[in-house]
Amino acid sequence: MRQKTLSMRASLILLTCGLLATSVGPAGAESVLEKISRTGKFTVGTRTASIPFAFRNEQGDWVGFSIDLIKELHRRLGRNLVKKITLDLKAVTPMTRIPMVVNRAIDIECGSTTYTRSRDEKVDFSINFFFTGAQILVKKGGAIKGARDLISKRIGVVEGTTTERILRAKLPQAKLVLFPDHDSGFQALQEGKVDGYSTDGILLAGLALKSPDPDNFGISGFFSREPYACILPQNDSRWRDFVNHTFMDAILREMVRRKWGRSLPDAPSGQGLYHAPGDAPIGQVAGTLLTFQPFSVRVGSSKGSAKLS
Repeated sequence: MRQKTLSMRASLILLTCGLLATSVGPAGAESVLEKISRTGKFTVGTRTASIPFAFRNEQGDWVGFSIDLIKELHRRLGRNLVKKITLDLKAVTPMTRIPMVVNRAIDIECGSTTYTRSRDEKVDFSINFFFTGAQILVKKGGAIKGARDLISKRIGVVEGTTTERILRAKLPQAKLVLFPDHDSGFQALQEGKVDGYSTDGILLAGLALKSPDPDNFGISGFFSREPYACILPQNDSRWRDFVNHTFMDAILREMVRRKWGRSLPDAPSGQGLYHAPGDAPIGQVAGTLLTFQPFSVRVGSSKGSAKLS
């Protein structure tokens, strides 16, 4: 009887240990904040051509709205952890950004990523920091004048993006041409290899404004609503809270108004880069509607449009 009781106790102990190991395994893993504190390095994934959010300027430096978000996180990490933290920026693409977060190759991805429920099953997200929508960039005098002209036309889009999925669903008769990044897609439009290039309106405006002749392009259509957020590892609430509190406290209240509010000036609804009447503004940040001036107002011109970088 004694041997049977001891055997039952041993079984219960083993079962309890197994349950504890199962329940605390993921939670017991090193958090992002613990990793940053231990290594002294903050590793971030971002984009190279998502103007005006994350892109390289003429000097090869990363700049943009999302880059400023990253720099604010970096500054607060050093202050809160009371030690020097190195910032390590890594280029990501729409195809690599989620796997790199899942595999913990980066601590966060922040560029121009749309929050979706399907993506939320694999990773977590920060609060939304910008709202825009998929549109189409065309050359003036080209084959596309409106939505009806998109049938059988060659539309460029970056592979693996929400824009690709939306265009396949809403424009099944269009001929989609896939590209690895925005630069190559925009280059194809300039060379006449595609009739239009589609991504979020705010990114299309950035591509056009950096070209030698912005007046040669126009933006039309509005196929979706795209809320931008940063990608975070799942099940790390302390890190997610740190990111969200930083954005709410320092970014949406201060930085947008002081800096990027000048690069993305306010304009009445329906004005700006749109040919089709009634189009919505390009985007929204913290309740403020944002849009670019018409193409006739050049970046950095005497008419008041500010430089992007």
